[in-house]
Amino acid sequence: MSTQIPLNLSLRDRPSLNSFFIGRNRELLDRLQALIVGNTHERILYLWGDSGTGKTHLLHGACELAEQLGKSSMVLSLEHYPELTPLVLEGLEDNILICIDNIHCVSGDDAWQAGLFGLYERLAARDGLLLVSAMAPPMHSGLDMSELRTRLAAGLVYQLQGLSDGDKLVVLHDRAQRCGLDLPEEVARYILQRYPRDLPALFGVLERLDKMALATQRRLTIPLVRSLE
Repeated sequence: MSTQIPLNLSLRDRPSLNSFFIGRNRELLDRLQALIVGNTHERILYLWGDSGTGKTHLLHGACELAEQLGKSSMVLSLEHYPELTPLVLEGLEDNILICIDNIHCVSGDDAWQAGLFGLYERLAARDGLLLVSAMAPPMHSGLDMSELRTRLAAGLVYQLQGLSDGDKLVVLHDRAQRCGLDLPEEVARYILQRYPRDLPALFGVLERLDKMALATQRRLTIPLVRSLE
């Protein structure tokens, strides 16, 4: 069974690897799926990239795939790690897959880094799987503990490539369709031009438009989008 601590997701539908728009990340996705399925000797995958490129989506999607295969898994987000203590790491190695999101957030915290290193060692002893996300590669992640950086760098390391504007238009249309929205091309382009271009922000705009269109019984138009500004 999959456990998640905490989710911190704004997406309405559950992220999955199937709903991840691949773009230039085909090799990364293939290696991630092989890791979860067990078609590789690798046990660690470290993915990094800018905010909004889909790191959290991939971690939760990996857990969903693991759950489908009957493998226990969990996601631990360190975005707001001061709300937790390193004690939460104890016993996590009982899961086959552990996903640590935003590991760079514990930069400067010796106790948390020592706790994560201990978790790594316990998980490795049980031949478990570790998936980690960060804003930068291991050796530039800001982690102070050299042993932890070295262990993370020894596994698969992939940079998550951002989407082009054309890709984002495709994603917007797909997202709107799955939400039951009719998104005209000119409206999608207007949104892309006027709002932050990371996917969480764009999805947030769609959610607001969905609620407004439902409340006012109006179609999605540029004037409707302008009313959000």
